[in-house]
Amino acid sequence: MAEKFSPLVDAYLQDLRHGRRLSEHTVTNYAVDLAQFVEFLLAQGLNSPEELKAGHIRAFLREMLAYGYAKTSAARKLSAVKSWMAFLKEERVLSEDPSCRVPAPKLPARLPRALGLEEVRNLLENGPQGKSRTRDRAALELLYGSGLRVAELVSLDWEDLDLQERWVRVSGKGDKERLVPLGRYALAAFEAWALECPGRKGPLFPGAGGGRMTVRTVTRIVDRAAKRCGLSGVTPHVLRHSFATHLLEGGANLRVLQELLGHESLLTTQRYLRISADHLQRMVREAHPRGGEGEEDV
Repeated sequence: MAEKFSPLVDAYLQDLRHGRRLSEHTVTNYAVDLAQFVEFLLAQGLNSPEELKAGHIRAFLREMLAYGYAKTSAARKLSAVKSWMAFLKEERVLSEDPSCRVPAPKLPARLPRALGLEEVRNLLENGPQGKSRTRDRAALELLYGSGLRVAELVSLDWEDLDLQERWVRVSGKGDKERLVPLGRYALAAFEAWALECPGRKGPLFPGAGGGRMTVRTVTRIVDRAAKRCGLSGVTPHVLRHSFATHLLEGGANLRVLQELLGHESLLTTQRYLRISADHLQRMVREAHPRGGEGEEDV
């Protein structure tokens, strides 16, 4: 490193160690990223941080992506640079922080982990408790059994439910309606819920005071039910993703999934779904002549 860069990087790393008390592993990662950044700056002819412009940082990101780094890795390196720039401004080495004008690379949305079948069974059967158990069980069964968005769930009225035909009419994004079938477990849950609601008018899932249940309330119900079963990080969207993943693993057609999920584009469905690694391994073991153990020579 050039003489003007090296002590400033060292001072920052010491601040991470002793001021912010980060682990040595984390500090090492910062050191590697900043060494790479400084090497790039020197190659551009810069000799001190005062010469640094936002364009240099953007060029550094472009070079990292051109070298084959994933967007997540490039975003991590930018985070290290931004943190160092903020430190230099705080220490009055810089009067302005050029990294403030550099946005992070847009990362692909992460898909949640799909629950295992036994985890789902445990959640639906043992999660809902208390005086609202029947209502909550019906909501959970619909989130997982029909793959509804939580906003779609809370907007349902009793008139949208047809227990005889086993359908629920859902108003999705863009006010587009679709019919979603009820599985036998969801049907049983709603038959039990209907017995507690003799009027069957208004919101299908009423909240406090008889009004419509909110998205936040449903999210809290799912979280509490999951924690009772020893599960963490479970949200309504995790149940929707589990619904889609389990259908796909069971051989469902992607077009059918698109309709059930209410996606405008099939590309959205393709990005949304991801078969688990375990399922892929099982498919190879069971379907490929050289994929399993103890198979005949081919």
